[in-house]
Parts: sequence; C-alpha cells; structure tokens
Amino acid sequence: MSADLIMSILLALVIIGAAIIILADDGDTDRKLLWIITIVLLPAVGLILYLLFGVNFRHHKYYDRKHKPYRELFAREADAHIRGLVGGEGRTSLVRERFRPLVSLLSSQSRTGVAADNDVEIITSGPRKLEALLKDINEAKSFIHIEYYLFGSDEGGTAVRAALMKKAAEGVEVRFLHENIANYDTKRSFYNEMRQAGVELIRVFNPKFRLLQFITRLNYRNHRKIVVIDGRIGYTGGMNIKDRYFKKWRDTHLRITGDAVASLQHIFLDLWLASGGTLKRPLTEYFPADTSAPSAPGTIRGALVQVTPDEPASKWPVLKMSYIWAIQHAEKYIWLQTPYFTPPASVLDALKAAALSGIDVRVMVPAEAETFFMGHAIKSYYKECLEAGIRIYERGGGFIHAKTFVSDDYLSSVGTANIDARSFEINYEVNTYIYDEAAALRCKEIFEEDLAISREISLSDWKKTPVGRRLAQNLFRLFASQL
Repeated sequence: MSADLIMSILLALVIIGAAIIILADDGDTDRKLLWIITIVLLPAVGLILYLLFGVNFRHHKYYDRKHKPYRELFAREADAHIRGLVGGEGRTSLVRERFRPLVSLLSSQSRTGVAADNDVEIITSGPRKLEALLKDINEAKSFIHIEYYLFGSDEGGTAVRAALMKKAAEGVEVRFLHENIANYDTKRSFYNEMRQAGVELIRVFNPKFRLLQFITRLNYRNHRKIVVIDGRIGYTGGMNIKDRYFKKWRDTHLRITGDAVASLQHIFLDLWLASGGTLKRPLTEYFPADTSAPSAPGTIRGALVQVTPDEPASKWPVLKMSYIWAIQHAEKYIWLQTPYFTPPASVLDALKAAALSGIDVRVMVPAEAETFFMGHAIKSYYKECLEAGIRIYERGGGFIHAKTFVSDDYLSSVGTANIDARSFEINYEVNTYIYDEAAALRCKEIFEEDLAISREISLSDWKKTPVGRRLAQNLFRLFASQL
C-alpha cells in the first residue's frame, strides 16, 4: 500500500470522525453543516478552526463536573439563610403574575431566584461609577470580590488597582478573577504587582495550563463585570475598568444593595472555585445576615431583582431564551440598546414577529461602530428589521456600550450580554432583571434621553446604501457569530 493511499485513508477517517462528533453534538443544524463542509473542503485548516471556534461545551455533564467544587461546598455549608437569599424562595409571588414564567426560566439553570427589597442605582455616567466604586472599595471591611472582562493599566484601572492593593495590605480579602486574553495589551507585571501586594488573582479558564484545554477555550471570554464588597454592595452591568468607559463611552451599570448581592456573590464564588480558587473562611461568612448599605440619591428603592449568569458550559442558553421570552410577551413595547446587534435567527424572528403584531419595538445602536467590520455586520440586519416595522436608531455623541432593554413599564434588564451569538452562546455573561415600575420608567427615560441625540433609520435611508456596501455588509454578516 502506497504512502499516498495511507494518507488518503487517514485523512478520510479524520474527516469522518470529525463529522460524527459534530453531528452527535446538540445545537443548530445549519451551524453543524457549515463546519462539516469547511472540514471537508479544507481538512487541516477546518479542523484547527473547529477546535478554536466550533466546539460546543453546552453539555450538562461537563458543566456539572466543572462546578462540582462549589456545588459540594454549597450543599455542605449553605444554611437556610443563604439558600433563601440565593434561591429566592417565596419571592416569585411578589412579581406580577404574567412575568413569573420568566422568573422560572431564569432560575432553571443557575438557581438564582428573585430577591426582594433591593436598592438599585442605575448608573449612566462613567465618572459616577468610578467614584462610587472607589469609595466602596476604600470602605470595605471584610472582603472584596472582583471580576472584569477588561481591567486596564490606564488612569482609571491604576486607581482601582491601587485601592485594591491598599485594602489587601490592610488585611481585607481581595479576590480578582482575571480575563487573560482580552487584556493582552496590559503588561503581566501590572497584575503580578497586585498578587505581590496580597490580592488573590486567578486567570479564568486555565489555572493549570493544558494545551488542548487552552486551544478549545481560546474563543471563550469571561465577559462578566461583577464586584461584591462585604456581601452588602454589588456592581454589575456594561462598564469595564478602563478609561474609555469612564471618560468617553455611554454605558449603563448598576450599584445594588440588598439581598440580590447574594446572587452576585453566588455567581462569583462558583467560578472562583471552578477556576482553582480557595476560600479562607466558612461559606456563611461570605453571605452576611444584614445586607443593608448606604444608597445614593436617585436610587430605586425596594426593587425586585433577579441576577442570572450564563456560560458556554451550561445546558441552556438562558440569556438568549430570556430575550426571546421578553420580546414574545411584550404587550405594548420593548426598547433595546446594544453596541453589537447581530442577533441569532431565533432572536431576530422574535423581534420581527413582535413588530409585525403591533408591538413598539425599538433597537438603538451606536452611530459609529467600534470596528469597521462590526459596523458592516450590524447594518446587514437593517433591511429585514425595518421591513417588519422595527424602529432602528443610531445614537451619536460617542459610542454607546449599554446592553439594556425595558418593556411595558415593569420589566427592565441591565447586563453584560450583547444581542449577538457571541454573548448568547460563547461568552461568560451575567444579566440583571428588575421587576419594578420605577426602575422601568427610569430605563425608559434614559432611552428617551439617548433618542435626543440619535438618528432614526428609515427604509428609504437603507435603500440609498450603495450596492457595493450592501455586499460588504452581507459578507461580514457571514462571520457575525464570531465577531
């Protein structure tokens, strides 16, 4: 048997094996077919690309194994108080009846339920977020848990780092989950100095370096933004720790005090232990009985809040499903803001169906996208959205990075997830859902304030787009799931 024949047989076996693995996987049929075609046409390149971008980890066995350390700790040490805080037992009935199925959907995976009596500050100013965060860090007494997608070495990042290092030197437990690849442009010494000062720092995904694990998870980003201070104060939303969020961009973030902080703590500790971290004290000491803390003027008082995480290892893409549910069940309106609008087909169909049925559906995106290719990809969705009656606004006055929606003067969401496949299927994300009229009206007011510096795009505007640009938009749309 010739060497060429042997190589051909081996290549055929590799392609067949890869095809079987892909076909056995759960998920979208079109996506699987695309990967099989790619591997058949370009075997070597296709296999590498599949390992980098195509492996689907939404399998409950892998999820259960990864989260086993925290689940065992929680089962062993969590008392009735902690279980009540995280699970929200008895609080679902406080939510308006038609929104209770959403509560069940969101809690089906993470088991984080509704928390009552929360004070929520909706922050739209970068300087305000930095000021409040630094103040709360400097006043921490027991522990600080912090997790950010981007944590830069610029002015704002250096100020937050200095505050964290100072508290660690004072004996406060400081734990920092570090997204490695997204911060490639920050010198390693910036983080090493934090560790030397007493900050417990772990890079997410690879506590022990394994080549295959590194390759297959290279495409996954920890896109969450979480801060928990003494178990009483929590931050989450769109703003990272970098100057462009504090000085240039328009974003939306939350400062939460009350029982919902326990859910942020629960989510952080789960990933901390999954990433190889340890705790110095019993679990009960990280969930204080008294969750009250000072609130700023303008804070929404007594809100019902549900914090929900998602990740590529979980069985169900609950954040994507929550968007579909909220869109499908809107009775009057649903207004959405996102910096990256490349919706999966199921979300796009829900938006179009809502608009066609008479719901006021509005989508706000930046007038100038962050990147050239993302701008083209976003605009490729305009035509079908406009034809269905969805109103699209491009906001000027600087890049808008907010990931929010508000519906029917009651339900609002502020989170880390964009309306794209990367956030809904690939990234580690966390969204906060607020069941409260005052919070919804404030989110609606923020949207209307942004409308004042926005331009509504009409179908006639789109028809003026040159043919060449339309082709470029459709080309970049092919890669929208990885942008």
